[in-house]
Amino acid sequence: MYESYYGLSGKPFQLRPDPHFFFGSKGHKRAMAYLEYGLSQGEGFIVVTGEVGAGKTTLVRNLFNHLPSEQIVAAHIVNTHLDPDDTLRMVVAGFGLPYENASKTDLLTRLEQFLRICDQQNKRALLVIDEAQNLNPKTVEELRMLSNFQTDDKSLLQTFLLGQPEFRTTLHSPGMQQLRQRVIASYHLGPMDAAETRAYIEHRLATVGWKGDPSFEDGAYDAIFAYTGGIPRKTNTLCDRLLLMGYLEELHNFTEENVNEVVADIAEEFKLPDSGPGSADHIDISENLGALQSMDQRALDNAQADRRASAELMDERMMRLEKSIVSVLSILKKIVATPGGIAAPGSPAANQTTDRPE
Repeated sequence: MYESYYGLSGKPFQLRPDPHFFFGSKGHKRAMAYLEYGLSQGEGFIVVTGEVGAGKTTLVRNLFNHLPSEQIVAAHIVNTHLDPDDTLRMVVAGFGLPYENASKTDLLTRLEQFLRICDQQNKRALLVIDEAQNLNPKTVEELRMLSNFQTDDKSLLQTFLLGQPEFRTTLHSPGMQQLRQRVIASYHLGPMDAAETRAYIEHRLATVGWKGDPSFEDGAYDAIFAYTGGIPRKTNTLCDRLLLMGYLEELHNFTEENVNEVVADIAEEFKLPDSGPGSADHIDISENLGALQSMDQRALDNAQADRRASAELMDERMMRLEKSIVSVLSILKKIVATPGGIAAPGSPAANQTTDRPE
């Protein structure tokens, strides 16, 4: 891969959230401050929202890396397409408690006993719910009810809710008044600006030993920001593809044109095939708009969430596909560079060797 070609110790732009690469932009520092403030309060709900790929999960994992394990016991729930009872099971399992074949009453009893034992040991329990936009109102209410576990002077469970912007629609719906009263802080994590995007790229490269190879012209940074809008995950995807192209084409300096070429390649890969008005695949825009307008708002929110999840899955599949073809491309590149090209087995050309370094 390109890591060894550029003398890097690892992959700088992986899609998997990794607190080792945490970058403290203005927005991420403020979001972290809200989470730390919530921890200092020891009660209630903290809500952090942000667009897909804004870095919410990395934020939480960075927080976990700094949690005093002797004081705080944390559970992190990421699968949120669940009904209230299944969510309760996930919470119980998240704290390492037995949950199989248990009734709801048993689950609540086990959880309460666990929380009281933590309190007796001077420990606090923290529940972090990721992808909160997928929670339905009944599930959110179930989580709120868990905050009723209390002693005479303190709450036994604190909850952080992280999700995409549409979670705010759920939070501000008429039936969520009791939850809103228990939210002690809320923050929306926005994208990075152009200067932060450049610093973010250089930070991730420096984390894996970057010494200036490859270099990036100012126009390249501008083109990266123009495409990604300062969203960390989109920046990772584009820069990963850019370095892959640099490796294949032996580039050590990236220009605006190089970035635009990669952007065009990505756009082409995800371009839908054209369908004429008379074809079976043709979409009547006006007809579908009318149908969308008649859909229930909740159904729209779920559809948006599914599309985002599909996009994330496509990113991961593209990354695996790139890994599988790099070795083939590298072999072809060496064959092309060899005098005489491909020779038939047993021929004189095939038996010749060369001292030319590869």
